[in-house]
Amino acid sequence: MNWKTEIEVAEAAARIGGALAASRFQTGIVGGSKNVSAEEGSFNIVTQTDLEAERAIVEEIHRTFPDHAVLGEEIFGGGEKTAETLASEHLWIIDPIDGTSNFFHGVPHFGVSVAYYHNGEPVCGVVGNPPRDEWFTAVRGQGAFQNGRRLSIAPNTRVDEVLIGFGYFYDRGAMMEATFDVVVELLRRKCHGVRRMGAATLDLAYVATGAFGAFFEYELSPWDFAAGRLLVEEAGGKITTCYGDPLPLSKTSVLATNGLIHEEMVALLTEKFPRP
Repeated sequence: MNWKTEIEVAEAAARIGGALAASRFQTGIVGGSKNVSAEEGSFNIVTQTDLEAERAIVEEIHRTFPDHAVLGEEIFGGGEKTAETLASEHLWIIDPIDGTSNFFHGVPHFGVSVAYYHNGEPVCGVVGNPPRDEWFTAVRGQGAFQNGRRLSIAPNTRVDEVLIGFGYFYDRGAMMEATFDVVVELLRRKCHGVRRMGAATLDLAYVATGAFGAFFEYELSPWDFAAGRLLVEEAGGKITTCYGDPLPLSKTSVLATNGLIHEEMVALLTEKFPRP
């Protein structure tokens, strides 16, 4: 199968959600006391735009595939429904705004992600950077592209030759401290620099472009990496858990690299935060 309809729907849905988010961002209608929520003590912000963009994306998908399951960060996540949804033959995994904190605070760097999985395997993926009108697409076996340009990972073989992206979960405890221990060690090993951009979907896309030699985060949800995973793989890179295991379709750690520095990164990440 060439998955032509699926990738067309994924692109259309991502652009619809991205256009809504970009419009709200440009006009400054992104938060406010009536439009933003977060659990007490949490740094996980959800705006009204997240919810509206997710609904728009789901509506576009269901226009063509009304019977397909959808897992989204804001509306469809959580509990037994998540497990049931993940087991679906036809599954769409979406993140309407990845980098909501950037979006809410006026930083023009946030992503939209739409992925289609068939029997648990990624088939099509789209990641967008709406403020820059930058779009990344991938179809299994057909390559990864940025605005139509074929992508390939960085060719470097050493950590001291690359820029590395990272993220950390909302829990600002031991996991975050371990993340910064890794960062310090990467700087000691003279990597070209580290970047915490705040949108894992785009970080994975930048591994696919070769801008990052690696990206890691000790805890991510499926909507954070569902499309980006395929971008990395189709660009020739490697993506696993931080411990080198195959990436599950569940909350997990994520390490994406050009493949050439993967083992070194796995060893470092395992040393600083041993497998639970």
